Amino acid sequence: MNSRILAAVAGVVAALAIAPAAQAAPSPGRAACPEPGPGFARCLTHYGTTTGFKAAVDGWGATDLASAYKLPATGGTDTLVAISIAFDAPTLENDLNEYRRTFGIPECTTANGCFRKVNQNGDAAPLPQPNFGWAVESTLDVSMVSAACPTCKILVVEGNTNSFADLAATEDTAIRLGAKVVSNSYGAREMGQNLAFAKSYDRKDVTVVASSGDSGFTAGSFPAVFSSVVAVGGTVLERDDSTPRGWIESTWQFGGSGCSAYIAKPAWQKDKSCSKRTTSDVSAAADNIAIYVSDNGWFTVSGTSASAPFIAGLFGRNGGTAGKGALYKHAADLFDVTSGTNDFLGGGTKCGQDYLCVAQPGYDAPTGVGTPNGLGAFK
Repeated sequence: MNSRILAAVAGVVAALAIAPAAQAAPSPGRAACPEPGPGFARCLTHYGTTTGFKAAVDGWGATDLASAYKLPATGGTDTLVAISIAFDAPTLENDLNEYRRTFGIPECTTANGCFRKVNQNGDAAPLPQPNFGWAVESTLDVSMVSAACPTCKILVVEGNTNSFADLAATEDTAIRLGAKVVSNSYGAREMGQNLAFAKSYDRKDVTVVASSGDSGFTAGSFPAVFSSVVAVGGTVLERDDSTPRGWIESTWQFGGSGCSAYIAKPAWQKDKSCSKRTTSDVSAAADNIAIYVSDNGWFTVSGTSASAPFIAGLFGRNGGTAGKGALYKHAADLFDVTSGTNDFLGGGTKCGQDYLCVAQPGYDAPTGVGTPNGLGAFK
């Protein structure tokens, strides 16, 4: 592994080891990417409750997610799913295939034509400078796409930086290179500065998926807030053999939801408390997710940066043409999440116990119209 990456890994592990047991407010964990300055987005991965690296899988892996979401054991397409990301992840292909081998998924490599990594111009070289936090994000993204769609091809487009302009360029390049689904696991507060890049994300020709954010109930989050983008919230999965499903699911307290200040409400959204675009649209597990990093091992992460690429993979498994409207049309084919709130300080008081921050039967903003129950809602 690159020496700069190893140094960053050591720093993260050391910081986690001495982190105080008590905090002034709840936290989803230590952010893999620091809060950026104006004009830049942050990757949304956090180090979860289990810290440090391990020799064996710790956290939910691909087989757990397939069980929880009733995914068929076989079938799927070779749809090209792209990851829009910043900076280079030098060991990404190796890390991806360690994950896939561990969970019995066929390898996805450059040699067999399944995996491709390019810069924001679409070229194999030169790649951007490496960055450990964003590399963890990339590893999580490709792992979650693989868990949802073992047969999909994967394209990773790396921006030179995490600026809005460079990330928008990765989006455009991914679509130009043939991606039918593009996943975005980064975000920033909705503002006029990032809305200027709407044309790169607000697409009708492909399915664009984005994390809803990891700050709980707030305003809209770029790029999830755009009208045709599928905004993905987060949940917490737990095993429960007393239920027919074998799992229970609740709102992840940090998963993003919000009411846009700028974006018109899409025709398929009918909620009453927000006159403009409401996020999220759908959700999936965002906590206790296992990933592998070369030379270090397995560790757990959290964030809607896990749920978004998983949902992207499900769209890819059905060919990538469904789009957001299908989710609302086929809400009966999803699991309805009805417990929990993403007002992690006020327990729902921030939105007046409204559906904008409290889960309820049917649509609610933290979890959207629900979580996957097979593939029926993604076609």
